[in-house]
Amino acid sequence: MKIFKSHFFRQNKSQRNGIFLLVLLIIVIQFIFLLVDHTPSKLEIASPSELLAIQKQIDSLKGVEVENRKPKIFPFNPNYISDYKGAQLGMSLGEIDRLLTFRKTGEFVNSKRQFQQVTNVSDSLLSKISRYFKFPDWVVERNRQNKKLGYRYDENIALVKSSAELSTIDLNLASSVDFQFVEGVNAPLAERIVKYRSKLQGFSFEDQLFEVFNIAEHRVQKILKTFKIGQKPKILKLNINTVGFKRVT
Repeated sequence: MKIFKSHFFRQNKSQRNGIFLLVLLIIVIQFIFLLVDHTPSKLEIASPSELLAIQKQIDSLKGVEVENRKPKIFPFNPNYISDYKGAQLGMSLGEIDRLLTFRKTGEFVNSKRQFQQVTNVSDSLLSKISRYFKFPDWVVERNRQNKKLGYRYDENIALVKSSAELSTIDLNLASSVDFQFVEGVNAPLAERIVKYRSKLQGFSFEDQLFEVFNIAEHRVQKILKTFKIGQKPKILKLNINTVGFKRVT
């Protein structure tokens, strides 16, 4: 009590009145707060359609978040798919091994159709991953030209034109243009084949195609999948004792 008196009555009259007024104001505010009803006047209940719309929005946001967390796939050249990359794309070990085996031959996959023929991936997986394939610009341009001219890939991965468009499938009658219907056979190589065939007076055996200068074995195999010897050449015999050096070479 002494402590209370020493602090309270030490103040002058105006200060004490101010304290009483403040205490009274606090009591009045508390009383008003207790009397006022703070419950909502009307509980609003959302309709089923509104709840469904909210749920769809929540599901949409969840879907966006899931997509954002997925690893990003950037455009890539399918010729350089590794075991790890192939597994990420959903390819089986067998499909990856077939691609790697094909690449070891020195060949390149140049279209999504050829990729499927080499790897045997399903149509659904091809549709899923082929959108990310990025081939060199010159390959894209060549494929565009081939499509325009009516080229197609056959089951042997040899790029050929429709047989109706070839002038012949006889190895001894085919022109340099005909040989260029096979993938990988450019104009210089086709000319070398024709020139060497002329020097031999025609191919008597298909294996003689391997003797063409700077021709790869796999190129020969592709050519022989399209062209065969139809008629044997008639070899003009020369007298070795009288023929000139230039005529022999």
